Amino acid sequence: MEYVSTRGDAPVLDFEGVTLAGLASDGGLYLPREWPKFTADQIRDLRGEDYWTVAVEVMKPFVGDSLTEQELSDICNQVYGGSFSHAAVTPLVQLDTQNWLLELFHGPTLAFKDVALQMLGRLFETFLERRDKRLTIVGATSGDTGSAAIRAVAGLDRVEIFMLHPEGKVSDVQRRQMTTVRSPNVHNIAIDGSFDDAQSHVKRMFADSSVNQTLNLGAVNSINWARLMAQVVYYFYAALQMGAPDRKVAFSVPTGNFGDVFAGYVAAKMGLPIDRLVVATNVNDILERALTTGDYSARGVTATITPSMDIQVSSNFERLLFDLGGRDGAAMAAQMHGFDDTQSMTLTDAQRNGAHDLFMGVRADQDQTARAMQIAHQSSGQIIDPHTAVGLSAAHSAIDDDSIDPLTPVITLATAHPAKFPDAVERAVGVRPALPARVGDLFGREEKFTTLAGDYETTRDFVLSNAASSAS
Repeated sequence: MEYVSTRGDAPVLDFEGVTLAGLASDGGLYLPREWPKFTADQIRDLRGEDYWTVAVEVMKPFVGDSLTEQELSDICNQVYGGSFSHAAVTPLVQLDTQNWLLELFHGPTLAFKDVALQMLGRLFETFLERRDKRLTIVGATSGDTGSAAIRAVAGLDRVEIFMLHPEGKVSDVQRRQMTTVRSPNVHNIAIDGSFDDAQSHVKRMFADSSVNQTLNLGAVNSINWARLMAQVVYYFYAALQMGAPDRKVAFSVPTGNFGDVFAGYVAAKMGLPIDRLVVATNVNDILERALTTGDYSARGVTATITPSMDIQVSSNFERLLFDLGGRDGAAMAAQMHGFDDTQSMTLTDAQRNGAHDLFMGVRADQDQTARAMQIAHQSSGQIIDPHTAVGLSAAHSAIDDDSIDPLTPVITLATAHPAKFPDAVERAVGVRPALPARVGDLFGREEKFTTLAGDYETTRDFVLSNAASSAS
């Protein structure tokens, strides 16, 4: 399997190469040169299999010759056979006759990011050992990516991680899950700014020769293709339980950076019968506006009870635009450079029409989010976190306006354990969710992090001066 950049001017890499590279050298994002296709019989043959077996079959075409089938199988068995608190890894829970939750929070940090990042940590370890190399990971998080990434690589001999989060803009649980990990290869940085600022710093470091010629940089954000690949698996796993390939299913996905829902698009391109992908946003609704009107223009970020979605620049949207726009790297580069300059972009007709076939954008404000939490609690006894509630609110809206057939099951991705956002949950439903026993001592652990000004140069200089693999 070969991988190409969305901007058309970076080297073609294999799976091992894109896993270690993260961002392409031309500033683009890597995608497979072509989408692997599964027949209905191949999908049907996966019914009844456990999660790690489905993972091997779904990921195998993307891995190509970078791992043997036995190596891939061993990694999947290690990750999904022991790192999650539920035997099903990502179990389904029924809410009513049409609505279901896909619980993605049974990993070590109680968020959907664990499903992919536990896998990514093993891949890093395998490929770096093979190359006798070290890797410096620089990442940005709006909440959950940071803790999941840190947990995945903490203590690894060949990996060092610098994780940026916006100071005061993640929940206490999210912050502590990062800052209480006491490992010499982990560096937590709180910057004075937004998630978009942190993410911009990370992208600039990958393009900054003073950094990338000194450090071997890698990425754990969803700009890393391997992470997206691992997320494709739970779409297959859930749809199989709903009767795929002989029955279509719809998914509602709370998203800010478009990575999780893009994994659903990949599953559809592979042949999974997905009727609709509902792109659920909060009031920071750039994705809803882009999909509904073609207007992809950034506005100021509004702080909400769903901080992981308080994003205006959705990195992975570029992957979709590239694929829908005829995979023209030069045109994509020009389109993205124009957006960088003006913070505004109008989707082409091909991009808008292609997206319309599968996607619909739905916005939920904070009142609608709280109402969805109340409905889940009152109707089925389920306590859900506010991000999941954005997805459930969007699912209800899509059903109510007849965008989804009444006979099509709608699966909302439950992206985080409610105990990660106890204040918002308690205000909505009157119940304060408790942390699971396996992380129950979180607030008794000592924190350690560095607070930096919001400018790029300060962040860059901190990374260069503290990286163990620095040439200095």
